Amino acid sequence: MPVKLILASNSPRRKEILSGLRIPFTIKIKDVAEDFEPHLQREQIAEHLAGHKAAAYKTDLQADEVVLTADTIVWLQNSVLNKPKDLAEAKEMLQRLSGNVHEVITGVCLQSRQKQEIFHDVSKVYFRKLSEKEIDFYLEHFKPLDKAGAYGVQEFIGMIGIERIEGSYFNVMGLPVHLVYEKLKGFGLDLESI
Repeated sequence: MPVKLILASNSPRRKEILSGLRIPFTIKIKDVAEDFEPHLQREQIAEHLAGHKAAAYKTDLQADEVVLTADTIVWLQNSVLNKPKDLAEAKEMLQRLSGNVHEVITGVCLQSRQKQEIFHDVSKVYFRKLSEKEIDFYLEHFKPLDKAGAYGVQEFIGMIGIERIEGSYFNVMGLPVHLVYEKLKGFGLDLESI
């Protein structure tokens, strides 16, 4: 029986990345709080949030369905930068990222009726020093409030600011698709069924 994949995310970036695999999927959204215990660190936060989101879908899943949930965080100098609450916080985040190296960590959960697999990927991102004018331009013309760390790698600030990435570019965009593809095979995904 072919696997029916559900993407439980509003992220246009995750939709775009997953579409690139040519695996059919549907999008289902539930409003799930993105809270975590303060003692959690780095990948523990991302994995916890991905698993927490998936738990909201478990009782609704059909026998042939797999739900994919994900959460991306930015980790800088032993602190997490999630989505900024307003433009002032977005500016502060970009100023902190400017001239520094940070990690982008995406936690992913694949959940079926029978099993659950939670995993993560880490990419190291090197930012050059950004001018205040560049940051202000980005804040004025783009949408930083729906992104961890207040930036999109595929947008202006990523294009002009990122000097290099160690690890997966797609992970920085919001989904380590190479890992998702491999793990989906364990849930019965077969290229013949695509």
